[in-house]
Amino acid sequence: MAYKKKLIEVALPLKAINEASVREKSIRHGHPSTLHLWWSRKPTATARAVIFAQMIDDPSEHPEKFPTEESQEQERQRLFRIIEEFVQWENTTNEKVLNQARKEIWKSWRTICEENKEDPQAVKLFNPDKLPSFHDPFAGGGSIPLEAQRLGLEAYASDLNPVAVLINKVMIEIPPKFAGNPPINPQSRKQKEITSGSWKGAKGLAEDVYYYGKWMRDEAEKKIGNLYPKVEITEEMIQERPDLKAYIGQKLTVIAWLWARTVKSPNPAFAHVKVPLTSKFMLCAKPGKQAYVEPVIEGDNYYFTVKMGKPKDLDAAKNGTKLARGANFKCLMSGAPLKPDYIKAEGVAGRIGARMMAIVAEGDRGRVYLPPTPDMETIACQAQPIWEPNVEIPPDRRSMFTPLYGLTHFNHLFTPRQLVALTTFSDLVQEVHEKVKEDALMAGISDDGLSLNNGGTNAEAYADAIAACLSISISRISSYWSNITTHDTSREKITSVFARQAIPMVWDFMEGNPFSETSGNFLNSIEQNRQVLLQLPSQIKGFASQSDATNQAISNCKVVSTDPPYYDNIGYADLSDFFYVWLRRSLKPFFPNIFATLAVPKAEELVASPYRHGSKENAEAFFLAGMTQAMHMLAGQVHPNFPITIYYAFKQSETEREGTVSTGWETFLNAVIQAGFTLTGTWPMRTEMKGRTLERSGTNTLASSIVLVCRKRDENAPTATRREFLNALKSELPIALKHLQRGNIAPVDLQQAAIGPGMAIYTRYSKVLDAEGKALSVREALTLINQTLDEVLAEQEGDFDSDSRWALAWFEQFGFAESEYGVAETLSKAKNTSVSGMVEAGILTSKGGKVRLLKPEELPKDWDPATDSRLTVWEIVHHLIRVLEAGGENAAAEMVAKLGSKADTARELAYLLYTLCERKKRAQEALAYNSLVQSWPEIMRLSREEKVLPKGQTHLVEEE
Repeated sequence: MAYKKKLIEVALPLKAINEASVREKSIRHGHPSTLHLWWSRKPTATARAVIFAQMIDDPSEHPEKFPTEESQEQERQRLFRIIEEFVQWENTTNEKVLNQARKEIWKSWRTICEENKEDPQAVKLFNPDKLPSFHDPFAGGGSIPLEAQRLGLEAYASDLNPVAVLINKVMIEIPPKFAGNPPINPQSRKQKEITSGSWKGAKGLAEDVYYYGKWMRDEAEKKIGNLYPKVEITEEMIQERPDLKAYIGQKLTVIAWLWARTVKSPNPAFAHVKVPLTSKFMLCAKPGKQAYVEPVIEGDNYYFTVKMGKPKDLDAAKNGTKLARGANFKCLMSGAPLKPDYIKAEGVAGRIGARMMAIVAEGDRGRVYLPPTPDMETIACQAQPIWEPNVEIPPDRRSMFTPLYGLTHFNHLFTPRQLVALTTFSDLVQEVHEKVKEDALMAGISDDGLSLNNGGTNAEAYADAIAACLSISISRISSYWSNITTHDTSREKITSVFARQAIPMVWDFMEGNPFSETSGNFLNSIEQNRQVLLQLPSQIKGFASQSDATNQAISNCKVVSTDPPYYDNIGYADLSDFFYVWLRRSLKPFFPNIFATLAVPKAEELVASPYRHGSKENAEAFFLAGMTQAMHMLAGQVHPNFPITIYYAFKQSETEREGTVSTGWETFLNAVIQAGFTLTGTWPMRTEMKGRTLERSGTNTLASSIVLVCRKRDENAPTATRREFLNALKSELPIALKHLQRGNIAPVDLQQAAIGPGMAIYTRYSKVLDAEGKALSVREALTLINQTLDEVLAEQEGDFDSDSRWALAWFEQFGFAESEYGVAETLSKAKNTSVSGMVEAGILTSKGGKVRLLKPEELPKDWDPATDSRLTVWEIVHHLIRVLEAGGENAAAEMVAKLGSKADTARELAYLLYTLCERKKRAQEALAYNSLVQSWPEIMRLSREEKVLPKGQTHLVEEE
């Protein structure tokens, strides 16, 4: 079957997609990511844009409609504008904007159906009245199938991990089942008009989730509220703390208790004392609101008090008893060092304890920090859990650090009081399940009378849905109800266990109150759940199932976009056991198949974990074989008209140390190629956001993703020699590069994006053979592609005037630093110009036998290109940078309007200068050139809106 290239195989508005994706990472209210944690979940903006672009024909495939390059580019820009609009978070639920995108998908699809109506498989593959379905076999956090559903495609999500399956059920399967149904809870039915027309989408479901969640919270407080007492402000407290006078006699709700782990002092004189291991004594670091814990030593023991204001010894308050990174502390009593080996030995022997350091309560206008009381500590220690998740923590020491200190099972990651709370809430889910069915009956809805949009008709399914939504809220909040949480002193909040993709060892932790009204409480989790449900699409069906990607058959005749595991970056199964133990307790009666095993399945998980396979080499071989099999399954099943899009996330160290030829990237590409795919595009996406915790610790964080666009390779693909491959690169890469630059891809992304057309050439052959007849490896192919890209960019130099070519060569060697006049003069002869002429042109200064290029900020502010008798591209670029930095895009647009068509080559030079700066490690200059290219479309748009044309110009400048 002959296929037509899709938009994603030619060009994308990367800037708009990336900006929306990065911005989305900071959005919380109603965002799907707030439903439940998943590691490296893709932004919805990225997923939506990728799926849209892989379903729309590129205009060049329809020469009857768009016969010229200009008309094709004009149509691409129209499609780009649709993408640029729908990737904005504000338009996530904007039906007018989304319908534009859906309309384009339908239009393209019906064109395809018409062109293939004579195909023998037309009935099966090309139904003009039904869009093809969508499948993501590595669904994870669910962003990709969710956005396919939002664009109008019936979505299938599968994953081996049961936690991921449940997340996808709640996001794409449950809302459409009950769309339009009114709530069944008695409070809503009493207060509001119950008609199906007034409950659009999942609004009724969201209302019920909140109602039954609040009921659970209230019931839990009746059962265990005594474990969370209020703290009374007494006269005795006020004598020590006059700032508490306004609260005298009041009982304040406790938000959290701050604890420090303890070990026996190694000093024999204090062997009876358990000393604190704490990384800080600060409670609040906000200026004017500082508070801190002060340890007070009395004889051969100590106690904690709380002080307000800036500590006298700020460093001591910031560092606590910690001496250095890792488990390095000092004895509070003697100052003796507590070394890692000693602390580990104490932990393995079960002798690490905990002591309360402070109480955080709710005040009238903020937090109130109080010293611990004996009663508070006694009550906390009296909690008696009836059940514990006695499941062993996996022994992956790259991401699981607590077993080194004796915390070997998941029940060790919770205090007794936290275990009681989580068990109580989990068990209440089963009570809610029965209550939902009873309320349905009271509302006049029989057991089989509740409307289900998937064809089923029973209240049992609705009770299952409510149970799933509530359980996912409990699971989510468990990462705040753990003794691995920390206290953020700048924001005065509890930080989740998963500040990074690991379970770290934490020395001082916050124990939150489930019944307070601040972050980290159960009602807040339910409210976030409700907000997400209100934002989810519900018109199109979705299906979530547990399946191994290496042997699934779900992808048959479907559009596929997927985000597979990232080689060795994240141990999803190991980490998600933390949540699974609680989900299983609450949901096993209702979803027995998903929660059949004691822990998350791990043996088949496609990650390169050395601890599972005995060595790094074995882990790599396992990953390659498994991923190849998974990709092979996709290649044989996917709808033949559409490419597959596959995400690969680079680790920060990969991009910094190894560029685009890292081990993980190479192994992943090998798997894709060996599965029988040819690559037709690679697009760098800003899908990851560095967290502050990660930046401080220097952890190897995910930096960005590459989206691979793949087609099934022709079974009769020929072999090629290395020379033939190189010739094809040199012939085709310049054309592809031109498309990328026209799409205004950022210079910072150019190298990764150019891998696409380069690998498209490499993978269209069954093999590329070197002079000795050996197959050219992926790593060698990547190296040749990068070399050819450098050559193509260098060849663009021929478009520049001689002064600019001289400046480019000089800049490569010296940047904006000065050097010898003789060197400059020699170079000028080679470039057919002169130093004096370039001084006259205004691009350099020559004094005292030294020559130096002028920086943008040194260029004359009254420069007018219309009167410049020796106008150079170099000048244009650097004057544009000057005005862009000083006056923004409007000022740059005014200059472009004066330049007319002379501005056309400026962007090419900016690309080349960025590449040069990156190679020379000149970050500041690189940033300026990258910014100019990124602003180019808006500059050009604004320049076309200039009302007064420059003298002698007969038309507004058009972007190439």
